[in-house]
Amino acid sequence: QVQLVESGGGSVQAGGSLRLSCAAYGNPYSRQCMAWFRQAPGKEREVVVTLDTDSDITTYADPVKGRFTISQDNAKNTVYLQMNSLKPEDAAMYYCAANPKPFLNPCRKRDYNYWGQGTQVTVSS
Repeated sequence: QVQLVESGGGSVQAGGSLRLSCAAYGNPYSRQCMAWFRQAPGKEREVVVTLDTDSDITTYADPVKGRFTISQDNAKNTVYLQMNSLKPEDAAMYYCAANPKPFLNPCRKRDYNYWGQGTQVTVSS
C-alpha cells in the first residue's frame, strides 16, 4: 500500500512560481514511477510529468516543458514539482500519483494505482 500526501499549492499571479511536494509512504516497489497530474474544471485529468525514481528519467507534457521541473529527495521520500512562469491555463487541481514500474518499459502516463488528495493551484492573469 502507498500513501501520497501533497502540499504546496496556492494562488499566484501569472509569471510566478510555486513548488508542490508529494511525500510518499509505503512499499517503495509500488512507487517506482511517480507522476504529477492536473485537472482543471470541466476538463479531463492530464499527465504533467512522470519520473522513474530509479533512473531519474522524466517525461514532461508539452505545455509545461521548460517551465516545470520534477525532482526527488530520496532521504525524505518526497517528490517535488517546481513550477515556474506559471500561466492562467496552468490553474488546476494537481495530483501526485505512484505506480510500480512496468517490467522493461518506461513509466506510464496513465492508469496509476495510487493517488494523493490533490492540491489546488490558482493562477491569476
